[in-house]
Amino acid sequence: MADILTLLASGAEGHHAEPSVFGLDTYQWVALSMAVLIGVFIWKKVPGIITGGLDAKIAAIRAALDEAKTLRAEAEALRAEYAAKIAGAEKDAEAMLAGAREEADAILAKAEADSEVMVARRQKMAEDKIAAAERAAIADVKARAVTAAAAASKVLIAKAHDGEADKKLADEVIASL
Repeated sequence: MADILTLLASGAEGHHAEPSVFGLDTYQWVALSMAVLIGVFIWKKVPGIITGGLDAKIAAIRAALDEAKTLRAEAEALRAEYAAKIAGAEKDAEAMLAGAREEADAILAKAEADSEVMVARRQKMAEDKIAAAERAAIADVKARAVTAAAAASKVLIAKAHDGEADKKLADEVIASL
């Protein structure tokens, strides 16, 4: 057994024989098999299939890029449209706010004018009531004065005139007619 190990060790250090078939060495068989493989690839049109597949991939990528460009353009158009809508909405909101302020100012001015008119009307009504009360008071005072004067004159006439004075007065009135 030691001899076999010695032989194996000596064979590993030295040159050993390469296998050969039909007088061709291993590297020649590898070259020949590669040439046959390349020939079969060419005969079966594998490079055309590969380039066709690559061309198809390139076309798909180009289509995807074109679609992406189209989508980007559409997105930018939508963005611009919505930006315009937002700007329009802001302008509308400002216009509505300005209109509301103007309307509120107009309502306030109308309310002030109406309140002034109402105050003037109520003042006039109060003055009319005061004047009516004054007239009623004056009429009442006059009526009381007339009543008092009539009562006083009745008393004075009753004291100053007797039956004979009445007769003389009646004759004078009849004579004047």
